[in-house]
Amino acid sequence: MSEESSVVFIVDDDETVRCGLGRLLRSAGIRSEEFASAAEFLARPAFDGVACIILDISMPGLTGVDLQQRLLAGGVDYPVIFLTGHGDLPTGVQAMKRGAIDFLTKPVDEEVLLEAVAGALEKHEKLWQKRQAVSAVRKQLESLSPREIDVLRCLITGATNKRIAAHLGVVEDTVKVHRGRILHKAGVTSVAALVRLCAITGIKPAAMTLDLPGHSS
Repeated sequence: MSEESSVVFIVDDDETVRCGLGRLLRSAGIRSEEFASAAEFLARPAFDGVACIILDISMPGLTGVDLQQRLLAGGVDYPVIFLTGHGDLPTGVQAMKRGAIDFLTKPVDEEVLLEAVAGALEKHEKLWQKRQAVSAVRKQLESLSPREIDVLRCLITGATNKRIAAHLGVVEDTVKVHRGRILHKAGVTSVAALVRLCAITGIKPAAMTLDLPGHSS
């Protein structure tokens, strides 16, 4: 994802700081949006793309720390770069423990800030790409029927068609038919590929014995 399609959210109650940071980012070819308060930012429609937040730690109403906690509670994973004019080290340490990517004091060095933004956007792009990959795999598998899911979970254990049939109480030919449909719907040609897809989406192997009744391994 290019810098043009990513965005940096600036949340600071100081208009001079907001405008200055916005100009700096635009001069570096980075798109930004500015907000005068945490509440104003929270009122923005959700952004499903690569982003990070430059966040003032001390603001009236909801503070920067309050906003960070709200985002974490809501599962929003934008990397946060905190700014403070007070050098509040203990607060900064706690913010870093909660996942802030950096903690910088005002007036911030432009090069240091741009480097922090670049790192934050790179970090979020990796997270975003992973989510996109998981979403794509889920779409591949969402057309499977409940019985096909049962067979899939058995397949990824490495069990043979005969053992799967015995486990599910069906004939082996039925398992073969399901196996073919599963591979087709998943868009893969091997069980090894199915194993990788299931690992991505969190589908767990079935709890089954691999031995047929009356046989030992």
